Amino acid sequence: MSVLARSVGNAFRNKVRTAAVVAVLAVAIGLALAMLVANQAVGAKVQELNASVGTVLTVNPAGGQGFEGGGEPLSSEQAATAAGVPNVTAVVGTKALRLRNAAEAAAQAAAGQAGGPGGGQGGPGGQSTTTLTTSLTAAVDAGTLGNRNQASEGTTGATGTTQPARTLPITATGIGAEVDSAGKALELTEGTGLGDYTADSTKALLGTTLAEKNNLKVGSTFTINSKTFTVAGLFDAGTTFGNNALYVTLPAAQTLAELPGELSTMIVTVNSMENVDSTKTALQAALGTDKADVTQGQRNLETAVSSLDSVKNISLVAFVAALGTAGLIILLIMVMLVRERRREIGVLKAIGAPNLTIGLQFVLEALVLVALGSVVGAAIASFASGGIASALVSSSTSTTTAATGQRGPGLAGAAGGFPGGVPGQGGPLGGASQLLTSVTASASPGVIAAGIAAVFGVAIIGALVPALLTARIRPIEVLRGE
Repeated sequence: MSVLARSVGNAFRNKVRTAAVVAVLAVAIGLALAMLVANQAVGAKVQELNASVGTVLTVNPAGGQGFEGGGEPLSSEQAATAAGVPNVTAVVGTKALRLRNAAEAAAQAAAGQAGGPGGGQGGPGGQSTTTLTTSLTAAVDAGTLGNRNQASEGTTGATGTTQPARTLPITATGIGAEVDSAGKALELTEGTGLGDYTADSTKALLGTTLAEKNNLKVGSTFTINSKTFTVAGLFDAGTTFGNNALYVTLPAAQTLAELPGELSTMIVTVNSMENVDSTKTALQAALGTDKADVTQGQRNLETAVSSLDSVKNISLVAFVAALGTAGLIILLIMVMLVRERRREIGVLKAIGAPNLTIGLQFVLEALVLVALGSVVGAAIASFASGGIASALVSSSTSTTTAATGQRGPGLAGAAGGFPGGVPGQGGPLGGASQLLTSVTASASPGVIAAGIAAVFGVAIIGALVPALLTARIRPIEVLRGE
């Protein structure tokens, strides 16, 4: 009988014990694989944050804050100056517009209503926001908060006559590249981008809910100030507020506002997190403190990333511990099996079997058990890894939130003209909190294969050591002991 056949047969000699051993190994291997998958997921999230939000600076007009403040608008010349600052890899200019439904605006004008929320100038992050009319209807109802704000803004005339109800405005943003407020590429669900973002264009990108509200799809048309635009693509910003918005090219927005060369804000991307502070200082000096305010949208992000790094280290330690536990289980099992088969080993030695053959027999038997445990363990990891990663990251985020204990402007305050940004809201981590808690752990074949390979390596060591130690004993000593 071959060594392989004998090893497989020995693995199933006692079926009850085999089932128990496989179950215990499956739990240990499953935990090890789940921790490895969680480690990879958290590592990928750290890289994503370092490559996007953590390296973004926002430039607003000096003196602007929320819907208040003054100062002079930014210009294309300042964008060119910012692009020349060392360590700056990209500068994206934006122009914020607010759109009111044309029919509603006409009804309000007929009723003698002036002003109201969203009218005039001033926008999120100190942006200069121009209000225009559109054929679109907002996808978000005013609700209690909207109606309360309208009342505070004077939506009733001097005669006390109730004025036509206002719907919420639609956010339109002219952009110089296909990026969102975090400097990342827009997530298009349908269609294509706007092509050349430096050219005046009649193409637009609509939020999914805004398009659904107005029964629009890719190829449909709508108007802004009587100018016809075609829907080139749809995006999903992930929030109701963010999807009640649209994008056009920067020159198109400047043309609509009749303000050529004017910018509402600039998004500056730095080449690495290590250079953010120095680049921020250099950028502020280049633009002038009286002309622009340079802010790091996620100032608390470094703490969050550090916390995620701790989670990554914890998951790695847990993987090693689980792997060591699996190796210890295999070692103890093989010690027990070797002691049970001392007479068998003695007979094999007596008929001339080399130590390597005896050791190989027990190693193959252990690998059969590990293979069965790995199959079950991989299934456990595929179901448990996502929950484990989310639990680790949620715990980390909660700890970071408690440590900071403060609210920050986040990306929303820095670039509120973008979909998904609500000025002054977002918690201690601002817009990054959603990124921090959106860790997706998927048990990819490569990660699982690497984990199982490590388990097999530990299994070989755990099985070979006791077998070889016993195989070195002289046959007569083994048989006499029996």
